[in-house]
Amino acid sequence: MEKVWLESYPEGVSDDVDTEAYDSLAQALEQSCERFSDRVAFSSMGVEWTYADVERRSREFAGYLQNELGLGKGDRIAIMMPNCLQYVVALFGALRAGLVVVNVNPLYTARELEHQLEDSGARTIVIMENFAATLEKVYDSVPVERVITTQLGDLLGGLKGMLTNFVVKRVKKLVPAWSLPDTVRFRSALARGDEFTAPDLGHDDLAFLQYTGGTTGPAKGAMLSHGNLVANLQQGRAWFAPMMSGQDDEVIITALPMYHVFALTVNTLIFFTLGGKNVLITNPRDMAGFVKELREHRFTAITGVNTLFNGLLNTPGFSSLDFSHLKLAMGGGMAVQKPVAERWMRITGVPIVEGYGLSETSPVATCNPLDIKEFNHSIGLPVPGTEVVVRDDDNNDVPEGEPGELCIRGPQVMQGYWNKPEANAEAFTPDGFFRTGDIARMDRYGYFYIVDRKKDMILVSGFNVFPNEIEDVVAGHPGVLEAAAVGVPDEKSGEAIKLFVVKKDPELKIDSVREYCREHLTGYKVPKHIEFIDEIPKSNVGKILRKELR
Repeated sequence: MEKVWLESYPEGVSDDVDTEAYDSLAQALEQSCERFSDRVAFSSMGVEWTYADVERRSREFAGYLQNELGLGKGDRIAIMMPNCLQYVVALFGALRAGLVVVNVNPLYTARELEHQLEDSGARTIVIMENFAATLEKVYDSVPVERVITTQLGDLLGGLKGMLTNFVVKRVKKLVPAWSLPDTVRFRSALARGDEFTAPDLGHDDLAFLQYTGGTTGPAKGAMLSHGNLVANLQQGRAWFAPMMSGQDDEVIITALPMYHVFALTVNTLIFFTLGGKNVLITNPRDMAGFVKELREHRFTAITGVNTLFNGLLNTPGFSSLDFSHLKLAMGGGMAVQKPVAERWMRITGVPIVEGYGLSETSPVATCNPLDIKEFNHSIGLPVPGTEVVVRDDDNNDVPEGEPGELCIRGPQVMQGYWNKPEANAEAFTPDGFFRTGDIARMDRYGYFYIVDRKKDMILVSGFNVFPNEIEDVVAGHPGVLEAAAVGVPDEKSGEAIKLFVVKKDPELKIDSVREYCREHLTGYKVPKHIEFIDEIPKSNVGKILRKELR
């Protein structure tokens, strides 16, 4: 396979990356803490931590996990928190202790949380108290042995921390920490933490079980090894380094959740190893507060999805911010819409650089050159050391410009799905390429363009939603006979969910179905549109014909 994209690489970027630069992700983080010890690593709600602060806190947490809880290399630990300093400590401490991190969306329902904890076998969970009520509902049926709880203001210190916790308590009723058994407070865990023994970690050892729907079916844990993450770090560093000053003035806005693989790798890990500062936005839905926070920082980079960029553009005060230091706006997670990209360029003077990746690829697989002058609608070029092909259903490469399934091979591609041998057999081609499930084409210069989705997955604001999960939930409503879900275009979220329902109870109302969905599904999975129909179209073998519904 000819790597035609190499001719389009930006100046200073080579296809040759040293994936053996670090023995493990933990080593990469520790070396960054030592190299940049005096620089600010993270800023959250006005509180700044240096790299030395991160090293000390994560060391304390690693010691607690090893010495107090008896957790060892390969044990799974779930982290269920929004962007905050506690997340950083839990993440880095767990990795340094050799644990496997299971990132959990804090907005999960009890059903969704139960599946992920059961499937991963996580023995410990670190959770923000706001979400402890969800855990309490399933605690007796999951393998979790220890619960570490925290409040948002716990690591902010002094009056700021107390005020933050007071406000959060008034906004949302919390489950008191003592109502869950085997519980310890995060601050107490740090205070009890001692020196830890660095485990012997190598590239084949697991670092994350990053849950994803893949291309079909219930959520699966993508097994991302230390080698996978080290490779993607090196690939990202090679791509970003020519634009970075190398000084301590690189500031990236981290509004996307760090439990999502995009912000996890690009913001939290790559920029950390480049010596940059992450500004953590805990609640980006508060757009007015978000813009106010942006006013306090001379930020040089920001990552986002289409909905986030669009939300900022439509928030008063955003257009009057100082964008003179902004170098990079990187979009991913979902397709960036042309009107949003054009307006962003007009206001900020910086184009949105779109990339592509999946949980299964750690995630970065392709990216546009950072020096593009305008939005180009493509997902860019394969990053260094990555092979990308476009194939037909018979696993043959298709001609240039023709659509086919996008397939990826490289050192950042996962080891497989956790305990899912059948899914693994379907996910990879005989020659080791990962089947993404996306239909794409490649132009003569090696740029790739997403054409469509091969499967029926719906992409809502960058999050994967699978019709069969929606349908399974709705089928539990006593008034529903049958249901089918499809994605429809939506100006705000890219795609929205439309649910078609066949009534069992003639008196069934749309509000009843919607309320049932809200009770059993995370917010972004709740159908925006619901329509009653007499019959759901099916094939002669009983498969739902979603194309006809669309």
